[in-house]
Amino acid sequence: MIHILVYGVLGMLLIMLVSMTYHFNALSKEKDDKPESYQEKIIGSQNFNYAALVLVIVLLISYTYVVVKGTPYESHLMEWLNIIIRLMHFTFGIAWIGASFYFVFLENALNRTENVRDELAGNLWAVHGGGFYYLEKYKVAPKQIPKHLHWFKYEAYFTWLSGFSLLFVVYYFNAKAMLIDKNVLDISSATAISIGIGSFIAAWIIYDLMCKSPLVKKGTLFALVGLIIATGFAYFYAHVFSARAAYIHFGAMIGSIMVANVFFVIIPSQKAMVKAAKEGKPLDPTLGKNALARSLHNNYFTLPVLFVMVSNHFPSTFGNPYSWAVLAGMSVGVAGVKHYLNLKEKGKYNVWVLPLSVIVLLGVCFVTAPQKNTGECKPVNFATVNRIIIQRCTPCHSSKPTDDIYTAPPNGVVYDTPDDIVKLKDKIMQRVVVTKTMPQNNKTGITPEERDLIRCWIEQGASTK
Repeated sequence: MIHILVYGVLGMLLIMLVSMTYHFNALSKEKDDKPESYQEKIIGSQNFNYAALVLVIVLLISYTYVVVKGTPYESHLMEWLNIIIRLMHFTFGIAWIGASFYFVFLENALNRTENVRDELAGNLWAVHGGGFYYLEKYKVAPKQIPKHLHWFKYEAYFTWLSGFSLLFVVYYFNAKAMLIDKNVLDISSATAISIGIGSFIAAWIIYDLMCKSPLVKKGTLFALVGLIIATGFAYFYAHVFSARAAYIHFGAMIGSIMVANVFFVIIPSQKAMVKAAKEGKPLDPTLGKNALARSLHNNYFTLPVLFVMVSNHFPSTFGNPYSWAVLAGMSVGVAGVKHYLNLKEKGKYNVWVLPLSVIVLLGVCFVTAPQKNTGECKPVNFATVNRIIIQRCTPCHSSKPTDDIYTAPPNGVVYDTPDDIVKLKDKIMQRVVVTKTMPQNNKTGITPEERDLIRCWIEQGASTK
């Protein structure tokens, strides 16, 4: 099997190497024959090579998965795919969000009045990393397009590609365990995956139509309608997928809208402006305005997406009975904070935006607080609790799991000894009793009575006697 895998890897890399070599040889001739178009060809070559690289990686991963499926190597492969793709997703995401934050700050902080040439929309002096920088923004485009022009697009594309791959690795390849909760909706894996991907397409179509409608000119109303629609998607996901998967799909839905903005609106607008400037044709200023508007929308989308990315570590959010409302409230709160920062960068100070946003966030914290259970407790000994944990929890949380998905204890949490159980009693209380998010999708069928016995044992001091 290892030999087959190695030959497959070498074969795919060889195909990619031959393709890239051919492409670069063609470019070398172009440099001598038509130097004026060489730069454009270089950009096209880069796009080709990136696409080829992504294709090879996808084929390689798919081929490897087919080879190791059903063997002891399968779980090891999935774990390392999770690690590598997650790291890539964070890295590209930081680059994309950083660029978004910076350019919105730049737009907001431009000097537009003092000593600004007629052709400029503004300028900015800045100091960073021991150096001084001077930046200028043109109203439309400079009289002559520079030879070397940097495009901000690959950060967005690779963030989405890595995130979509991670969605497959974590949720779609293990749909029965991670995506579907039969207590929410009993559907097949193929149906659930189709709903997930289809919802991203539907969300983009709805959003794009909103942006092309007269509604976009009414900022507050546009935001309100968008919030209602986004909340509808959150409600839909919460009633179709498992709790964690519902949150992740909400974040993936927004992220897909963001990258579609880049791919379908922002970059095409920029290409059209560059082409018109090079050909000496009149420039359409609406292209720049539309691209800027979508960039600003992406800027507000970032914090809700970041919240979703970290929310899976906090079951009081996705584990709440009204998880969709919690998600909507948190999205409003963090987007409000971003709005305050954007206003501040413009030199505009609003006395109510930040306090109201903080109140919304604190309100979500308050309403998600667990209610005190007033049920009476009879004395519960450790032996009773231990039997429940062995039956309901240790199939996954053991040094040697017996679960059909997890071959290693999730997050390294094990309940092999009484000391393991006692030292993790607070985590057990939060996940098993309060939020009821463990066992995952209640796969082992723990009952409300068993959860209550665990609660009573912990409230009585969590003794091992």
